[in-house]
Parts: sequence; structure tokens; C-alpha cells
Amino acid sequence: MASALFKALLIACGTLCVGLGILGIFLPLMPTTVFLLLAAACYARSSDRFHRRLVEHPWLGPYVRQRRGMTARQKATAVTVLWISLGVTMIWSARAPWLRVLLVLIGAAVTVHVVRLPAFRPLPSVDRGPAG
Repeated sequence: MASALFKALLIACGTLCVGLGILGIFLPLMPTTVFLLLAAACYARSSDRFHRRLVEHPWLGPYVRQRRGMTARQKATAVTVLWISLGVTMIWSARAPWLRVLLVLIGAAVTVHVVRLPAFRPLPSVDRGPAG
């Protein structure tokens, strides 16, 4: 009984982390990879099915599987989404000039960080074809 309860708790925590990771894709300064790695760890200890679905997901899986940096396309996407979201925030929410300056400084620091991350070309996936 305790084992089933523990597994259910891990699945709930993993699902919460997936949700937070998805939010992190769209919200600047909120981590994505950290939450998705935590979700993968929770799922790995509780449910092979959930773990496999996360790791093999076309959009979320690369955050978990990737270990050598970002592709040039991922960097460009991250920086573009960052600046669009900061721009929207500065236009609609941040009225104080000091807050806008702070957002620009944070955006610049995050941009420098992303640009300095190692870039790599992903290995081509092997098409295994139908099993048989």
C-alpha cells in the first residue's frame, strides 16, 4: 500500500513538473529543462509508461535527452521567444522606466548565456522501420 501511494505521489509530482516545464517554455526566467528532468526522474521511479511518453515526446523529449548543449535553431528560438515575451511585458505590464531597464538587462544577460552555450548538430535518427 505504501509503495502504491509513493508511486502515485511520484506520478503527481512528475505531472506537476511537466506542467511547470511547459510554462517555462513560454515564461522568461522560468526554467524548463530543470522541471522536465525532475519529471523524468519522478516518472523513472514510478511509471515506465509516463517516463517513455515524456522522453519520446516530440517537443519535450529533447529537453530530457539532450546532453551536449543546444542546436543553433533552439538557441534562435529561445532568444526570439525571450525577447518577444519581454517586449510584450514591457509594453503591457511594466510602466515604470526602471522596471523596463531591468527587464532589458535581464534579457541581455539571458541572451548572452544562451549564445555562449555549446552548439551541436544532433545525430541523425536511425529509422528502424517496422518491427519484424
